Amino acid sequence: MVSDTESYRVTQQMLQGLVGVDPLTSEPAPLLASSWEERDEGRAYAFELRDDVIFHDGEPFNAEAVCANFERWYTTPRAARATTTALPFENVFKAYSDEPEVSLYSSCQPLGQFEVLISLDSRMTGFIPALASPGFAMSSPKALTELAANELTGIREGTRISEYGRNPVGTGPFRFTSWEEGRVELSFFEEYWGEPGEVRDVVFTTIAHPDARLRALTTGRIDGYDFVTVENAAEVARAGLQFLQRDPYSVLYLGMNQDFPGIDDIKFRQAVAYAVDKPELISGRFLEGTKPARLFLPEKLGISGETVEAYGHNLERAKELLAESGYDGAELPFYYPLDISRPYLPAPEKTYAELSRQLTAAGLNLKPMPTEWNEGYVDAIMNEETRAFHLLGWSGSYQDPDNFVGAIFGSYSNEFAFEDNQLFSKINRARTLPNGDERREAYADISSQIAARVPAVPLAFPISALAMAPRVVSYPVSPVMNEVFNRIDLADVQPETMP
Repeated sequence: MVSDTESYRVTQQMLQGLVGVDPLTSEPAPLLASSWEERDEGRAYAFELRDDVIFHDGEPFNAEAVCANFERWYTTPRAARATTTALPFENVFKAYSDEPEVSLYSSCQPLGQFEVLISLDSRMTGFIPALASPGFAMSSPKALTELAANELTGIREGTRISEYGRNPVGTGPFRFTSWEEGRVELSFFEEYWGEPGEVRDVVFTTIAHPDARLRALTTGRIDGYDFVTVENAAEVARAGLQFLQRDPYSVLYLGMNQDFPGIDDIKFRQAVAYAVDKPELISGRFLEGTKPARLFLPEKLGISGETVEAYGHNLERAKELLAESGYDGAELPFYYPLDISRPYLPAPEKTYAELSRQLTAAGLNLKPMPTEWNEGYVDAIMNEETRAFHLLGWSGSYQDPDNFVGAIFGSYSNEFAFEDNQLFSKINRARTLPNGDERREAYADISSQIAARVPAVPLAFPISALAMAPRVVSYPVSPVMNEVFNRIDLADVQPETMP
């Protein structure tokens, strides 16, 4: 399956990892591993596995299955990882088996049928939290082999995908039934090891426009939808529907491509930062509770932003810096997505319109580049050489600062064409530090250095929200979107469908 937030919403119903997420704290919690023990000063972890789990294809879940998954990730061939953005394994472990001197992963060794040892090349403080990411969910080794998981032979919604990606096999409460354009169907797995819950069948339906999602809910076509917009929030309340908010755990940013002429000048990028009025951008376009972002780390991570340059809105300073940078009014292509809602960007067209107004007021000559999300938006902003600006964001999938600054700025990427080896080294060091003051100070220093270099402008920590029909008594809202539907309570279990 594709490694993004929307795919994870589906795969989390079917696939599970060794480590889960505590629904109250978002801290790591046992899942397929009943317990774990740190060894060798944080360079290895021993996991005790549940002994009552089987995959949806009837294959046993055991230590050999765990190692088969880790070795598959580690040895993923270049052709299978030639995606637009880094895969979860690369974000966490930095490299694959063809660069063993760079990769932090060392080996996976069964210690018994239901005990496994995972060894690392250096201490990684966020290793256990990272395993709670949906990207480290376990798949049936038999299905991975028979369905050629590493051979991207098909295309779905603009993304290359394997036969296994079209027919995933995991250990979760729901098993895969079908996937057609804009519609995925799942059914309850009768031999599931955990709590069965009340939902027996699940249908995920793609409804691109917020108003259409609201109509589908009020007419009873669906039981719930995500990414309620400011415009729809009041209507949700008036209709007597539930409005469920997540704690903010994503960041929206304005990206800049330093390969574009002039953007490599620090004064130009500082001018852009001063030109943005973040409170004005947020007002009326994001849900109440959304806050301006000073750094790329959400408040939930507890990293101080006191030493981070705030770049408060200062139009005159922006104009001065633009002039000093030598900007001559050249056209600046600005990419933004169409027909999509993300946790960090519920209304991209309106967000772009306000940003465009603010940047134009500072003297920038923008060329709008609206691009359909499912027709290559992410690919364009990672590879399009004529791109100057773009809108994007990052949604955290586990609770550790490296999930943000490591994933976004931990190495060179085409997105920013940003090179800072000192920063990359600081990020690599911070991820090895034990939790405590030194680690928090390290990430505060990293945030200050990012702000000083301005590869991108953090804009907001958006609140995202869902709307639910009255028959949904409770829904497992999670900042990291660990929302598995066997934890849903229904007032009336008929009909037994949860779109």
